Amino acid sequence: MIRVLIADDQMLIRQGIRTLLEMDRDVLVVGEASDGVETVDNVMSMPIDVLLLDIRMPRRDGIEVLRVLSARDALPPTLILTTFDDTDVVLDGIRAGARGFLLKDVSYQQLLAAIRSVAGGSTVFQPAVTERLLRAGSALHIETEAPREELTGRETQVVGLMAGGYSNREIAQALGTAEGTVKNHVSSILAKFGVRDRTRAVLKALETGKLRAPVP
Repeated sequence: MIRVLIADDQMLIRQGIRTLLEMDRDVLVVGEASDGVETVDNVMSMPIDVLLLDIRMPRRDGIEVLRVLSARDALPPTLILTTFDDTDVVLDGIRAGARGFLLKDVSYQQLLAAIRSVAGGSTVFQPAVTERLLRAGSALHIETEAPREELTGRETQVVGLMAGGYSNREIAQALGTAEGTVKNHVSSILAKFGVRDRTRAVLKALETGKLRAPVP
């Protein structure tokens, strides 16, 4: 059972997501929050496997919620719920600890797949939003060190699939190789970028321009 907290200031959105998630017997909505302070309080008071987090909320916005929970070492795997108008701050959310982002008009199956992915330790970067970020070049203005070594062609393919939220097994199937080989590629990518997890690797790839084409 995957325990989910829905944090959004719009009641209709919270109720809509709850209705969809309650159709799946493997997902349990354990609570809702209408603002940032309530979100932090709920996370600190109950076990949560996945946090669905809106960016624009009263009292504390989603970015501040991420930072507060990260500082308390209490941040659960988190998916940012966003609209196209929010893309300028999406990467700030990833920097603050979110595992990825979804558009609010995401389909039922995409929502469930994303929840399962982040609950299992993967990242979810919805291609539509990622492509818009790449085209606009938004949030890429900070100074970022280049990789310690250049990525190989295959590693570039792997990081692109990582950005699409694919697991190692799915990447292996897509590239026609063994899962163990993909794990080795991922380890090499993390080392070259000097990061400790997949989320930061994808963020680094975005910031350094290593994802120049739309992800799958």
